[in-house]
Amino acid sequence: MRGWIAGIVMACAPEEEVVTPSPEEPRPVSLRELLQLPKHFELPRIPDYNPITAEGIELGRRLFYDERLSGNETQSCAGCHKQELAFADGLATPVGSTGAPLVRNSPGLANVAWFGNLTWAHDGFIDLESQIEVPLLGDRPVEIGINDGNLPEVLARLDADPIYADLTARTWPDSESGLNLSKIAFALSSFCRSLVSGDSAYDRFYAGDKEALNESQKRGMTLFNGERFECFHCHGGVQATSSYRDADTEEGSAVTPFFNTGLYNVDGEGSYPPHDQGLYDLTRNPRHRGAFRPPSLRNVALTAPYMHDGSIPTLEDVVRTYMAAGRNVTEGPWVGDGRINPLKSGLVRGFQATDQEIADVIAFLESMSDPSFLVNPAFGDPWGSPP
Repeated sequence: MRGWIAGIVMACAPEEEVVTPSPEEPRPVSLRELLQLPKHFELPRIPDYNPITAEGIELGRRLFYDERLSGNETQSCAGCHKQELAFADGLATPVGSTGAPLVRNSPGLANVAWFGNLTWAHDGFIDLESQIEVPLLGDRPVEIGINDGNLPEVLARLDADPIYADLTARTWPDSESGLNLSKIAFALSSFCRSLVSGDSAYDRFYAGDKEALNESQKRGMTLFNGERFECFHCHGGVQATSSYRDADTEEGSAVTPFFNTGLYNVDGEGSYPPHDQGLYDLTRNPRHRGAFRPPSLRNVALTAPYMHDGSIPTLEDVVRTYMAAGRNVTEGPWVGDGRINPLKSGLVRGFQATDQEIADVIAFLESMSDPSFLVNPAFGDPWGSPP
């Protein structure tokens, strides 16, 4: 079953592209209008094999909130990605539909359409359509829990719902079949691309309102973008991450960065805990031990706890960890001084800062919170009560 989206050709949606009209919206609608993009956002890259439509978004939204999608009907995507928490879950690490613990923190989903690569530590997942294979089909550990044995049952119970039958037919009017894995992944991808967060104080400042940030936040922004704190190297730009791509990014040129930030140094030679060594687990390149993708900092004040394993509880703790040039673990199974991790990024050098400066940087990070994103009904549960 794995690799069922492999080999698909990719392309971008140009600025002038319009979304195919629907019976509910007979006039042509631009991509910018459909996604309600702020003016200071570039158009996202949309693969041409999965054009985004209002029907596809709605189908994906219903699937996202539907526990019937899981193998045992106990968990939906929203179980680990809650709107009120900017589509994170507030846990260090989540639990899958069968009760199996996961090893990585659930990231927020705001503006995933602009990420250059996806998940914490994989350099091959550059499109949501392929990345979604992990939570849907993964078995080490199980998340949604679809497998060869229960797939026919999962598809049958979804196709039996007239809402899904109607939305599937309208999303793919030239297809006579019902839902399949590809259609599920495509619809979920369309919904996730619609999760646009662009109404924070940070956004208003970025768009030209110089009064949108208070004095503390402005000081914090200066520190954030300065060479002493070094934050901007990994979290720069309008999406606050160096893992970035938009519709104008040339094919194959998107940045897919990974960094070892000195969080651990279990063996004194750079290793992280053996159950999760970052990019190394995929590439087996010893230089990649502890290398993880820098997440976007949008809504970061709402997505605690932090880091790939949720091991740092507060933003202040994160800032002070970078201030110390890493973390010295002095007890427990993963003892080691990450500050001297030989594989640590050269950007994590440590710095001196006053308590006021730390507070200012945190205030700036808090300016990236978008309250409207947390209550936007377009992103909410469409079922109201369990379907």
